[in-house]
Amino acid sequence: MQQALDFLEESRDLDRLIADLNDQDYERSTGFKQWTISDVLQHLHFWNHAALLSLQDPEGFKAFFEPIGVHMAQGKDLKSYERLYFSGLSVRQLVSQWRTTFQDVAEAFEQADPAQRVAWVGPSMSARSSITARQMETWAHGQAVYDELGVDRVDSDRIRNIVVLGINTYGWTFINRKQSVPDPMPYVSLIAPSGDNWTYGEPQDDNCIEGSASAFAQVVTQTRHVSDTDIVYRGSHAEQWMLQAQCFAGAPNPVPEPGSRRKQ
Repeated sequence: MQQALDFLEESRDLDRLIADLNDQDYERSTGFKQWTISDVLQHLHFWNHAALLSLQDPEGFKAFFEPIGVHMAQGKDLKSYERLYFSGLSVRQLVSQWRTTFQDVAEAFEQADPAQRVAWVGPSMSARSSITARQMETWAHGQAVYDELGVDRVDSDRIRNIVVLGINTYGWTFINRKQSVPDPMPYVSLIAPSGDNWTYGEPQDDNCIEGSASAFAQVVTQTRHVSDTDIVYRGSHAEQWMLQAQCFAGAPNPVPEPGSRRKQ
């Protein structure tokens, strides 16, 4: 499954980015909810492990989440559980485990039937969707690390997986907010890192979105406010979408304020 290899390369890019960090660097706060770089890696490792369990050990997956429910029933948030879960690890051990696990995840999903159903926190999904979500999470949370380290990310055309996820969750953005889904979806025309033109939907001059694929991915993953990107939109449907787009599961998440997420 190509998406598994794309996830692997996304993870390797982040691994290369942090290769020269010292232990103190991992405690630097990022622009995402003041999470440290260590917090980002905890989060990615935690959910990569969960994805692997969902594919290979459904009963183990259920057991993995039981204490999380107890923790959150006490009024505590998920991030505090992740920190508690990894509290016995040094940052070097965390990085080593994250690296080993993302390789195991990629290998397992590469061999999986893309249509296989796997459990998740909400509804089940296909194995293809699951590994695409892992690439999206790695890319999106990785953006906070790139920003904090002052590094411009150079994307490849594997970002198309995240773009397609953004397109496919057009309706979800509105349904998740208990809003009517505007019909039709805007026409989307994006320039890929390779220079190719990727288009989605029916051409509409008065209901459209244009820009780079990287910028679109930043908007739908909420790593940038649309006004801080090269995205240009026309029409009320496009405006509604770009001002609250959310391609990931969970409760409605507020988008970043203009200018709040940027390279340091």
